[in-house]
Amino acid sequence: MSPSPADASGRPPLDERGIRKLMHLTRLMIYGDRQPIVRTPADVGLAYEEASFTATDGVDLRGWFIPAGAGPAPAVVFVHGWIWNRGGNVAGRVPFVDRDVDFLPAAKALHDAGIHVLLFDLSNHGESGKRPPLTMGRWEARDFNGALEYLRGRSDVDAGRIGALGTSAGANTVMYAIPEGPPVKALLAVQPTKLGVFNRNFSRDVLGPLGPAAARSTDLVYVFLRAPLPSTHDPAVVAPRLGETVVQYVQGTGDPWGEMGIVEGFSALTPHSLGVLAYPSTGRYEGYQYVSKEAAQVAAFFTANL
Repeated sequence: MSPSPADASGRPPLDERGIRKLMHLTRLMIYGDRQPIVRTPADVGLAYEEASFTATDGVDLRGWFIPAGAGPAPAVVFVHGWIWNRGGNVAGRVPFVDRDVDFLPAAKALHDAGIHVLLFDLSNHGESGKRPPLTMGRWEARDFNGALEYLRGRSDVDAGRIGALGTSAGANTVMYAIPEGPPVKALLAVQPTKLGVFNRNFSRDVLGPLGPAAARSTDLVYVFLRAPLPSTHDPAVVAPRLGETVVQYVQGTGDPWGEMGIVEGFSALTPHSLGVLAYPSTGRYEGYQYVSKEAAQVAAFFTANL
């Protein structure tokens, strides 16, 4: 991401430097953050229900169900990225330049196309329960499969027509979950990543030349916490096991933290991939904004594939 004194909303990143910045970033990587929920579906004219369910390992999860009608209809689950929540991302709360990412326009487009929507907070985020540390998909897969069980238990959802939209760690989460859970008919995977590559690029950009060494050292923390090591995280391992799920990958062309080649590799291994949509961007967050700015495309993908 190009250096900038402020994000698109005019809010500067937190002004932290040196060891304080390193410690803050390390905490965010391991334990996440709980962004306040500042938007609701009512802000775009949508009625919604408070949703409460559990991950497959019992962690309490919270979200919103947006009904598209009374009869059985398809549904899409949104799975947010690192340190976001069910509504997307609110910029300016982190010690690096980020951007607002709003899920509600795409949720409204899906609703208007006759598709139910579930927006929920992953564990360690928003109003959901704890399961430290963050594993960027491997343990969070339990959250997604809990969301699927919630939807499959509703009489107004067609259980054979459930899809998912995942951004970054959320896309990784769905990829790790599909081989172990109920069927998912379609997945829109926006900027999934291999964690070791992301951490290296992100830490160099945000912390400088010594950043990658600091990022690699987090493996020691995960050993202590008896959690999957960041260095072994690779959705390419599960991509061949995505089965009948139709997958559209999206990757920003100007992303300094992810890499187009990584996503193209995921696509090549995915049995029913529609390829990689190269979305013009000037940074990683601008790539995520595909979901906000191209709501009609999002709805068209799921209308065609659910």
